[in-house]
Amino acid sequence: MNALRLWIAVLASLILGGAAMRAGAAVERVEVLERTAFAPVVSFGAAGPYEKIHGRAWFALDPNAKANGSIVDLKLAPRDSRGRVVFSSEFVMLRPVKAAAGALLYDVNNRGGIAILGQMDGASPANNDPTTAADAGDGFLMRHGFTLLFSAWTWDVAPGAPGAKPLVFAPPVARGPGGAPITGKVENEFTVSAPAPVAAYAGMRGLTYEPATPDDPAAVLTTRARPEDPRTPIARDRWRFVAPERPGGPGRIALDGGFTPGVIYEVSYLARDPYVTGAGLAGIRDLLAWMRDHPFESAPAPRRVLIFGISQSGRLIGRMLHDGLDVDETGRLAFQGAYMQVPGAGGSAGFNSRFIQPTRHPSMLEEHDYPADAFPFTTAPSRDPVSGVTASFLDHARDAQGRVPKLIIANTSAEFWNRGASLIATTPDGTADVAPAPDARIYALMGAQHYVGRSRTRAPYQNCVSTTDHYLAMRALIVALDRWVAGEAEPPASAYPRLGDGTLTTPADYAAAFPQGIGLTPPAQNLREPRLDFGPRFTAGGIADTVPPVHGPAYETRVPAPDGDGNDRGGVRLVELQAPLGTHTGWNPRAPETGFAWATARFDGSFVPFARTEAERRAAGDPRPSLEARYPTREAYADKVKAAAARQAAAGFLLPEDVERATAENLGLYDRIQTRDPADQSCRYLFAD
Repeated sequence: MNALRLWIAVLASLILGGAAMRAGAAVERVEVLERTAFAPVVSFGAAGPYEKIHGRAWFALDPNAKANGSIVDLKLAPRDSRGRVVFSSEFVMLRPVKAAAGALLYDVNNRGGIAILGQMDGASPANNDPTTAADAGDGFLMRHGFTLLFSAWTWDVAPGAPGAKPLVFAPPVARGPGGAPITGKVENEFTVSAPAPVAAYAGMRGLTYEPATPDDPAAVLTTRARPEDPRTPIARDRWRFVAPERPGGPGRIALDGGFTPGVIYEVSYLARDPYVTGAGLAGIRDLLAWMRDHPFESAPAPRRVLIFGISQSGRLIGRMLHDGLDVDETGRLAFQGAYMQVPGAGGSAGFNSRFIQPTRHPSMLEEHDYPADAFPFTTAPSRDPVSGVTASFLDHARDAQGRVPKLIIANTSAEFWNRGASLIATTPDGTADVAPAPDARIYALMGAQHYVGRSRTRAPYQNCVSTTDHYLAMRALIVALDRWVAGEAEPPASAYPRLGDGTLTTPADYAAAFPQGIGLTPPAQNLREPRLDFGPRFTAGGIADTVPPVHGPAYETRVPAPDGDGNDRGGVRLVELQAPLGTHTGWNPRAPETGFAWATARFDGSFVPFARTEAERRAAGDPRPSLEARYPTREAYADKVKAAAARQAAAGFLLPEDVERATAENLGLYDRIQTRDPADQSCRYLFAD
C-alpha cells in the first residue's frame, strides 16, 4: 500500500510539474513556413547534408512572472484576454538532415544580418538568406555538426538592398493609462564625412524614433566639436526635417548652407510610442528554451544549447545575462554556454530601456550619451569606488539551482582602445585586476582589430588596416565552448593583459614605450566612457527623465602595453605576433580631412611592415629590426610561422585543421611585402587579390 501511495504521489508530481511547465512556457506555437535543402548536393563530412527551415515562433509573456520582471515597460504593453503580451519572431534554422541531438548554436543577428557565417565559415550569405554552397563558405560550422539558429530580436534595422531579407522584430508598443500614447525626449548624434546639404540622423545602418509631431517646431539641432564641448543651437528656421531617402528608412534633416565634416550634430525632440525592446531579448530566451525541450520536425531536442554574438550581438548577450534573461519562466537556463565576441566592456546597459536605440553605441568620437556600458562589468564581484556598490554582471544570471552559463568573452586589441575592453577584468577605476568567475574565460586576441581588415585604402583613416586573422582563434574557441558545456574538456585558461604583470597600462605609458619613427603616432587617449545619470527612474525602471544625461566621472580604461616592435604584449599572441612581419595596433587615427583627426577609428587598427633589408631600415630611420635580420631566408620565416602555428594549436587557440591556412596566410603576406615598393603608400599589398 505504501508503494502504491508513493507511485501515485510521483505520478501526480509529474503531472503537476508538466502543467506548471506548460503554464510557464512562453512559446505558444512554432510554424514552419518553408523547408528546403541547404547547399544542395553538398555533404559536410560526417554531418552529411544540411537543410534549411524558415519559420515563425509565437510568444505569450506573463508580465507578472518573476523571470520577466526586468523587461522594461512589459506591464504597459497591450495584453490578450489571458493577460499575456503576445508577439512573434521569424527564424531560420540550418541543421543536418540526419536527426542528430548535438549542439544547437544560436547566432544573435547583427542589425538584422547573419554574422557568424561570414566570420567562422568565410562567406556571408547573399541577401541574408543562406541557401547555396557559396553561402556555406568552407562549411566549418556544418562539418562540426552544429544546428544553427537565427531569429529577429530588434526593430531598428534600416531597409537594405532590394532582395535582402533582414531579420526584423516587431515589438509590442508601451501605452499609458487607458491606452494613451507615451512620449519622451530622444537625442540623435550624427556626423558627415563630406559636405552635404541633407543628412540622416539615425545610428549606424539603423532607424530611430521619429518626432511625434511632423517637422517638430520645438526640435533642437546643436553643434559641437568634441563630445565634452558645450552644445551650440542652430536657429530653427535654418533647418527642417525631410522625408527618408527610401520608404521605411531613417529620417533626414536639410540644413541651409549644408552640413560640414568635423562637427558633431545632435537633434533632439519629443517622440512617442516606445517599443518594449526587451521583449526581443525574451524572445531569444524563450525560443531557445522551447528548442531545448522539444523535438522539432523529426529531430530530437539538442543535447546542448549555445548562444553566440559578435559586437552589438555580443553586447546583447551581456545585457541578457545582466538582467537574468538567460533564465526562462520555469527557472531553467535557456542556454548552457555563451560566447561574446568583441563586446568591448560588455554592453550591460543597452537594449532594455524606454526609447532605447539598440544600434547606437559610443566610440571615441560619438554617442557618449547612449547607455551602452555601465557598472558592473566583471564576471566576478568588484567594487565601484564612486557608488560604493559591489556587484558582478552575472549576479542575476543564475538559474534555480544557482548555475550560470559557461561564458567566453573575447576582445581584440581594437576594443581596448575603442570600446573599454579592459573594464571586464579590472576595477572601474583601473587600479586592480579582477579575475574571471570560475565559469568564465576571458581572452584578448592581440594585434587584431574588431573584424579582419579588408580595406584597400587608408581613407577615412591615416594608416593601412590590420589584417591579423583572429577568425581562426574564434573557430577554435567555439569548438572549445561546445566541448566545455558537454563536459568533455576545459577550454584554454583565460589570457588577457593584466595590470599585475605590466601588460596592461595607460595610454601615456603606451606612447612612451611605443617605437618612434615607424610612421605610426599613438593616440593621446582611448575611449573613457562617463557614468551617465538619466534621472531617478532609469536605474530601476529604464526610464530616462534627463536627456541628454548628466555626465559623471569616467570609468578608467587601460590598453595593452607594447613590446619593442610596437606589438601588444599579454593575452593571446596570435601567429602574426609570434612570427611578426610588422607592427599591428588596435588603433587607427582618423584622417585630417574628416575633421576629427584627434579621434580613432571605431573598429580599425593599423599595420606597418618591417623594412625588407637592413639598408632600407637604416635609410628610413626605422628602429625595428628588418625582415632580413629576423628571417635570413623565406624558409627561415616559414619555419618560424609553422612553429608559431603549432604552439597556437597546442594552446587551444588554433584547430589542427587550420594550421595550414594560418601558415599560408602569413607566408603570402611575407611574399607580398618582399615584392612591394616601399614608396607605394597604398594598402593593396595586404591582400592576395
